[in-house]
Amino acid sequence: MTNAIHWPEWVPLAGHHLRVSGVHFDALRIQGVRGEQVAARLVAEADGNAGPVICEATGFRWMYFLVAPGAAKDHNWPLGVQRFGGAGCRTVTYIGVPALAGNTWPLFWYSEPTPTAPYVVPGQLLTALGPVSPSAS
Repeated sequence: MTNAIHWPEWVPLAGHHLRVSGVHFDALRIQGVRGEQVAARLVAEADGNAGPVICEATGFRWMYFLVAPGAAKDHNWPLGVQRFGGAGCRTVTYIGVPALAGNTWPLFWYSEPTPTAPYVVPGQLLTALGPVSPSAS
């Protein structure tokens, strides 16, 4: 599945590992079908080079959009988007990160990090989320 030459230091060589959000990346999490739709829209709008998006195949089927460290706090995210990491975050959150190849179940890359898209661009993610109502922040 992987065509990536880019293998960031925070991506394990095999299986999956937990990484603390806010160190190597901030994470934005969206649940289920909505997360899948946003991920598909983001990847389509970026011509397949959207940056790292991780899918959790069990439970609530979370989609994790990984942005540069500190970038998540700079935006107002709509309801249903959970932010992990960055300044002002009072809790430590671990995000499961799969390897780029091999058995990584229940996690897999919906979109891999690449040299030209090492992170998801927050503005592009906001666009993929669609219009935001004035009451959402």
